[in-house]
Amino acid sequence: MKILNLYAGIGGNRKLWGNNHDITAVEINPRFASVYKDHFPDDEIIVGDAHAWLLNHYKEYKFIWSSPPCPTHSSFAVVSANSDCERTGNAKRSAVYPEMSLYQEIIFLRHFCKSKWVVENVIPYYEPLIKGQKIQRHLFWSNFIISQANIEADNIKEGIIGDMEKNLGFDLSNYAGLEKRKVLRNCVQPELGKHIFNCAFKEVQSTLI
Repeated sequence: MKILNLYAGIGGNRKLWGNNHDITAVEINPRFASVYKDHFPDDEIIVGDAHAWLLNHYKEYKFIWSSPPCPTHSSFAVVSANSDCERTGNAKRSAVYPEMSLYQEIIFLRHFCKSKWVVENVIPYYEPLIKGQKIQRHLFWSNFIISQANIEADNIKEGIIGDMEKNLGFDLSNYAGLEKRKVLRNCVQPELGKHIFNCAFKEVQSTLI
């Protein structure tokens, strides 16, 4: 089955999908893409703009997963912009507009995509412009029913890098110059990625995984 994995990062969501699929992963950060390729050598890796790739290639795939950038939607964006820098010792960040490519993709997929698809992001600091489904620290939009997953929360806010690597199943010890905490925090738990994949194809999941 042909699968498109957009904004792929290092592949947390994809980790338990198995190796019997034709998977294309698009990631704009070459460092992240390199780690992904090391872990999933059989996947096709595109270092480029996932937003543009979706528009131009969406008809080619049976399943599409998209995880657009989340920092401008996160509650941390508000906390950081409004923080008391003298008290916290952190550098204050400027307030920014939320990145609207998230909603562009949801609207686009709803109206043009005939395949199974899911869009993932953080639970935003504002009321979502399009209602999604909350699962743990994520918000999901899809054209199939996602059942609630009986999966323990990843607790990334308190986790240290070693524990996060162990929980997600990635060993990043040999990668110098990589923002490991950021990379791991951006991962969707592999078990949750598998659960959602199974929900999309539950009628044939025994032959897909």
